[in-house]
Amino acid sequence: MRDGRGRWPWLVFLAAVGGVLVLAAVTFAPLTGEDGLQTAANRAQLTGGFVLAGAVPLISAWWWARRRSRQLAAPAPPAADALTDAKNLLAELVAEQWQDEARLRSLDDPDPIPVRWRAPASGEYTPAIMDHPRQIDPAAGSGGGVWWTASSADIAALADRFRQTRRRRLVILGGPGAGKTTLAVQLLLHLLATRPQHHDEPVPILLPIAGWDTERLPRLHDWLTDRLLADYPALRAPGLGQDVVRALASRGHLLPVLDGLDELPPLAQTEVIGALNRSLGGGDQLILTSRTTEFTRAVTRAGDVITSAAVLEPRPLDPAAAADYLATCLPPTPSPPWQHTLTTLRHAPPPARRPPGTGHPAAALAEVTQTPLGLWLLRTIYLTPGTDPTPLTDPARFPTADALKTHLFDQLIPTLIATRPPTGNPADPFRPRHRHDPAQVRRWLGYLAHHLTHQPAPTGTGTGTRDLAWWRLAATTHTTRLALAVLTIVAGLTGGLVAGLVAGLAFGLAGGLAFGLAGGLAFGLAGGLASGVLITSTAGDWAKDRPGYADLRIRRRLTEFLRELAGGLAFGLAFGLTVGLTVGLTVGLTFGLVVGLTVGLTVGLTVGLTVGLASGLTQWAETPAHARRTQTPMDNWHADRTLNLFRATNSGLAVGLAVGLGVGLGGGLAVGFTFGLAGGLALGDHRAWLAYLVATCRLAWARLLPRRLMPFLDDCHRLGLLRAVGPIYQFRHAELHDHLAATYRPPA
Repeated sequence: MRDGRGRWPWLVFLAAVGGVLVLAAVTFAPLTGEDGLQTAANRAQLTGGFVLAGAVPLISAWWWARRRSRQLAAPAPPAADALTDAKNLLAELVAEQWQDEARLRSLDDPDPIPVRWRAPASGEYTPAIMDHPRQIDPAAGSGGGVWWTASSADIAALADRFRQTRRRRLVILGGPGAGKTTLAVQLLLHLLATRPQHHDEPVPILLPIAGWDTERLPRLHDWLTDRLLADYPALRAPGLGQDVVRALASRGHLLPVLDGLDELPPLAQTEVIGALNRSLGGGDQLILTSRTTEFTRAVTRAGDVITSAAVLEPRPLDPAAAADYLATCLPPTPSPPWQHTLTTLRHAPPPARRPPGTGHPAAALAEVTQTPLGLWLLRTIYLTPGTDPTPLTDPARFPTADALKTHLFDQLIPTLIATRPPTGNPADPFRPRHRHDPAQVRRWLGYLAHHLTHQPAPTGTGTGTRDLAWWRLAATTHTTRLALAVLTIVAGLTGGLVAGLVAGLAFGLAGGLAFGLAGGLAFGLAGGLASGVLITSTAGDWAKDRPGYADLRIRRRLTEFLRELAGGLAFGLAFGLTVGLTVGLTVGLTFGLVVGLTVGLTVGLTVGLTVGLASGLTQWAETPAHARRTQTPMDNWHADRTLNLFRATNSGLAVGLAVGLGVGLGGGLAVGFTFGLAGGLALGDHRAWLAYLVATCRLAWARLLPRRLMPFLDDCHRLGLLRAVGPIYQFRHAELHDHLAATYRPPA
């Protein structure tokens, strides 16, 4: 590819050679005249300085252009072994992730809730929401439909039926709390568990579809590539990377399980339907979940259905099935109040068949227990020892299902906190690490629910999202550049004053304590202010950064460590030698060539070693390992925090050592470390943790959120109030989110 990008380094090289020849002619022209040797030597010192000073930006530009050309170069097709390794690694990560989440959600405790599902009958929807039967099931007759029934209690049969469809595409519909996501997770886990028996099956991955911006990434495969690289850092390890992940997505090696189409704005829902049909090839598989009403409207607006996709809808649980499930959660011999409650529930007529105007003691209870959400709320709150279920069948206490459901939502947070006391055992995933006040938890979660409901949608259209991404907190809470500026300048001044005091004491021992302290404080104030301004100049972009990754484990990564260190040292020594010779020739003009070269060599080695070590260590730390471990939101936050702290400390030590060795170890180290720390905070590609830190400080000051937000969210996840989808938190149920948002009251 010989365009402008390919030619310009050669043009620069030829221009540099021409410039050197011109300078050489100017330098050596006096040799023919009187005192020509001395005049030429003086000119050589000056022109040498010009050449070497110009070499610094040229070397930097060459290094940047070389790195950029690698990024722009046409990727070679990934090897088959790399694709196999990536698939196996991804399958392990996804299985571990959702097995842990299924345990936290108690999906199989004691058994799955037996929700029955069926495909809509022909003519049930106008216009239709499912494709032609022959497009879904090759065995379907020309005039027949797709007769498909399933049960959440028999996922094996559902998986077998799914594998028999023509293209393995399924849309799971239902109302709020109907168990759509639960069924998708159950199906995903079973497909993963039985994948070894089905050669070369794609790897199912569950992602919230609300994060797909079809304008920025119109192809599904490009969005999958982007999300996998962000959510599973192990896929960015050496030998894998973007090209391999893109091949997985585009060659049918993935089964995307896209959750929550209804969480997108209406216009975006319609666009997603069209984008899916344009993206899916003949061999691409798909599972999609949505609320029924929103999906029906989206299909109607789009004028098309999901090609070759079967549709399943849930049947409401009848009172007898709900009572049977509750009985399996109780001891074999329930208490008399529970026996009475279960008997009353079993004899309640199903809400759909209840004659208008007729009442029943368990009418509200029967309606609430039609859905898995209602059963989960009921067992969480009323199946604890010592709890009396008698009020559940009291029409005076709960005359409607809405009244009962509101009561259950209000009792959820206090019950979970009371029944799951904190523990210090890190191996216990079901109990929090800290004790919390229920009222405070309700207020903080209420703020987050209200904030997510009213913030701009991630797709750029409409408002509201279900996804709590910690790195978007600064952008969505309007943590302005002014707040960032104030905090960073204060931090810079504080660091500068400390460095100035240390430097003043160190230099004062030689030149007088009063003079040293005065000079150190003045320099510290000026340097601290400059550091604060430097950080502030880049702080406006922090809120836009995505999390980075830092892996500081040398075990099993020694080869990568040595390779990155060698590369960093090579670049650092080349850069340091250039700077050192430039400094040396400049000093040599005044103190003589020998002194200048000695100083230059010292400076060059010092700068080269420190810069080389710092760049090599940072590059190694940012390279993910083949870690066969999932990434939770806490892991994601920890990794980005580690990267920012390591980069800042690494930069601070490098500059501190360079300045300290040059002007004196005590004061120079303090001053250099301060400036290096500021540079490490200001520069780099990932500053999400810094933006989060500023945002949480401001929100905690306003009493809207706790100061240590991520540990609090981790505890809420352990309690069962939140669920984790990769690095993102969501409320356990959308209805819980909506309830907390609607009842939130800001602090007075």
